Amino acid sequence: MTHVQTFGTLPSGEEVRVVEIGNGVLSARLLTHGARLQDLRLAGVAHPLVLGSDRLEDYLGPMAYFGATVGRYANRIGGAAFVLDGERYALDANEGGRTCLHGGSEGTGVCNWTLAEAGADMAAFTLDLPDGHMGFPGLFEARVTYRIEAAQLLVEMEAQCSADCPVSLAHHSYFSLDTAGDVAGTRLHVPASHYLAVDAAKIPLPGAPAPVAGTAFDFRVPRLFGASGIDHNYCFEEAEGVVRLMAIASGREGLSLVVESDAPGLQVYGADHLPIAGLPGLEGLSYGPRAGLALETQNWPDAPNRPDFPDAVLRSGATYRNVTRYGFRR
Repeated sequence: MTHVQTFGTLPSGEEVRVVEIGNGVLSARLLTHGARLQDLRLAGVAHPLVLGSDRLEDYLGPMAYFGATVGRYANRIGGAAFVLDGERYALDANEGGRTCLHGGSEGTGVCNWTLAEAGADMAAFTLDLPDGHMGFPGLFEARVTYRIEAAQLLVEMEAQCSADCPVSLAHHSYFSLDTAGDVAGTRLHVPASHYLAVDAAKIPLPGAPAPVAGTAFDFRVPRLFGASGIDHNYCFEEAEGVVRLMAIASGREGLSLVVESDAPGLQVYGADHLPIAGLPGLEGLSYGPRAGLALETQNWPDAPNRPDFPDAVLRSGATYRNVTRYGFRR
């Protein structure tokens, strides 16, 4: 029987629910707040596989994006605005007053979704956002489904919009594959030959994607992540509906994470922003800089302002789809 209970209450009075799913090999705890992965466990591994908290208040503060489904446009849109079909749309400039990050201050990652369906090994969440929400056009309807198959977590995202609108939904977990508390010793493989160089606001620079060859961004041959400072999008060829390898991360203790998706981009980020003093986490753990590794499958950042990037506009009447698989092996 699916286990659903109350996780906490938002300041608005809304109830946040938690649902537990699993198959005896892999198990997950999911929150309606942010359609969020709160905890993930693999049989035979003693520690949590993602960074999370047992307290709702932490997700209303510094852990707002941990495990969340972020959007309606994940990552950043430069100038917090874009022009579509000749019309300019001003967005919520929630990052330094310069950019729109993860759909704005009230983006999908901090909304309380509806638990629409739940079974022993799956749960689906839905969310409706009104026309003009955070400056984006059209009534936005999204659905995120989590499924567990063997030692694999599948995240399936769908969305529709009543008006043409840029859309990118991304799963924003920080993964931890060993007990070191620092992903510098995680071995990473990303089979991408190009990445997006960015400016001080983390907006892609003009011009074509930069080659990784000869740079600190080259993970085509697996190597240690290190104290890299990487928070960049890796560029993959457009292949709609084709799920392919995007990354393999391997911890010090023999556990590996394989990420596969049909998205054209992968944001790699080592959580450098976390405070040295640490944030309180699951099982009394403290999360400091580089405590987890985010591997976010997405459309390219600032694509609404870059006609040379893969098209990220969801047309009215069409359906946005993204499938990502997070598989674990020892």
